[in-house]
Amino acid sequence: MSDAIRAGANAGATSLDPDDWDALRADAHHMLDDMLDYIAGVRDRPVWQPIPPTVRAGFAEPLPRQGTPLPEVYRRFTEEIAPYATGNVHPGFMGWVHGGGTAVGMLAEMLAAGLNANCGGRDHIGIEVERQIVRWIAELFGFPATASGVFVTGSSMANFMALLVARTAAVGPQVREGGLPGERLTAYASAAAHGCVVQAADLAGLGRGALRRIPFGKDHRIDLDALKRRIAEDRAAGCQPFLVTGSAGTVDVGAIDDLAALAELCLDEGLWFHVDGAYGSLGMLSGEIAPKLKGLSEADSIALDFHKWGQVNYDAGFLIVRDGEQHRDTFAAPAAYLRRETRGLAGGSPWPCDYGPDLSRGFRALKTWFTLKTFGADRMGAMIANTCKIARDLETRVEREPELEMLAPVTLNIVCFRYRAAPDVVDALNTEIVADLHESGIAAPSSTTIDGRLAIRAAIVNHRTTSADVGRMVDAVLRFGKQRVGSSAFRW
Repeated sequence: MSDAIRAGANAGATSLDPDDWDALRADAHHMLDDMLDYIAGVRDRPVWQPIPPTVRAGFAEPLPRQGTPLPEVYRRFTEEIAPYATGNVHPGFMGWVHGGGTAVGMLAEMLAAGLNANCGGRDHIGIEVERQIVRWIAELFGFPATASGVFVTGSSMANFMALLVARTAAVGPQVREGGLPGERLTAYASAAAHGCVVQAADLAGLGRGALRRIPFGKDHRIDLDALKRRIAEDRAAGCQPFLVTGSAGTVDVGAIDDLAALAELCLDEGLWFHVDGAYGSLGMLSGEIAPKLKGLSEADSIALDFHKWGQVNYDAGFLIVRDGEQHRDTFAAPAAYLRRETRGLAGGSPWPCDYGPDLSRGFRALKTWFTLKTFGADRMGAMIANTCKIARDLETRVEREPELEMLAPVTLNIVCFRYRAAPDVVDALNTEIVADLHESGIAAPSSTTIDGRLAIRAAIVNHRTTSADVGRMVDAVLRFGKQRVGSSAFRW
C-alpha cells in the first residue's frame, strides 16, 4: 500500500474511503468480473422474471442506521436485484424501445463514476467531451457549426426543452420574465406522436389543448392537408401557431413523417420545426436508413436518445438546436455563484447549464464518446440497418403463419401483429399471450393499440437480437395462442 493510500485510509472515521484499499480492490474486481459474465451469459437467463414477494418485502426495510460490510451488500445485489432487472440487456427483450447497452458503455460508466465530474459547467475535460459529441451530431445531421446541444435524461426532457426554445423564438426572451399573458400559442404534432410531446405543452403552461393532435393516414404519417387546415383555422381564430413537431420513428409502429414536406410547410408558415427523433434519427448513421429521414437536416431542433438505437447505457438523451443563440437565450441564467472568468476553473463559458435547466449533471457524454470511438459510425450504422432487416424477417414470418396477422406496415424496426381469434375475444387473447411470453422468459414484447385493435408489438432495438430470437418468440406466440384458444374462454 502506497504512503498516499495509507494516509487516506487513516483520514478518520468521517471519511467514507475504505480502511483497506486492497480488500476493496479485490471486491471491485469480483464485481466487474461478475457483471462481464452477466452480459456475456445473458442468453442463459430468462429475459424477465417476476419479483418474488419475499424479495419485494425485503425492500420495505427502514432506513439503515448502521453500515453493512460491502460483500454482504453485494450479495444482496446478486441475489435480489440482478435477477429481477428490466431485461433489456437480453436479446429476447423486444418491448418498448430500449437499447441493449454494451460492455464498453458499462466500463465507461464506471470510469465516469470514478471521476465523479459535475458537467453542469466550468472549464474541465468533461465539458470538452460533451462539446465534441455536439459537433459530431451536428455533422451527422447536417447542422451548422453554430448549432448547440446538451445531454439530458431522455427525449421526454429534450422534447420539452425544444418546445421552450421554440416558444422563446416565437415570443422573445422576455417571456421568461413576464410569462404569456394574452398569448394563445398553438403547437402541432401527429396523433401518433409520443405522449411526452403533449406533456411538454402541459409542463410549459400552454395547456395540453394547445398541442393540436393532427390525424394520420394509413401509413401512420401525419396528414399534411389536415395540418395546413388546422393552422389556418387557428390563425383565423386569433391564435399564434409557433411549433410543428414531426416524428422520426413513431412510438407505436416506427413510422416517419414526411420531414421534408414538414420543413417546407414550417418555412412557409414561419413556424419552428422540431423533430422527435428519439430513436429513429440515429438512422442517419446508416446509408440504408438515412434516405428515409430526408428533411431531418432542415429541422430547427431534434430530440434523440443515444440509449436506444445508439446502444449507449442508460441514460443518454440529447437535444440539438440549429440556432445556438436561441437555445442559450431560453435557458441561460446568470448568477453570482455561476460567475464566469477568463482564467481558472471558472472559465470556458458558455457552459452546458446555459442550454438546459440542470446545474448538476453527470458525465453522460463519456459513455457516448466511448461507444462512438470504440465502434465507429459505420459499424453502428450497420447494426441499426440489421435491426431493420430482422424486423422485416419477422414480418415475413408473421405473413407466412395463417394464425397470425400484421396490423401495421413495417417502416423501420417495429412489428405490430396479433394472433387471430374471434372479434369478441381477440384483444383479451393477445393480452394474455403477451403476459405468457413475459412469464416464460422467452421474449418480452409489449402491446399497443392499432386502429382500435390490440397488437403484440415487437421493437427490434437490441444489437444482440437475431432472427433466431424473433423466431423463438413467434414459435412461443403460436404455442401459447393454440393453448389458450383450446380453452373455453377463447374458443371460437
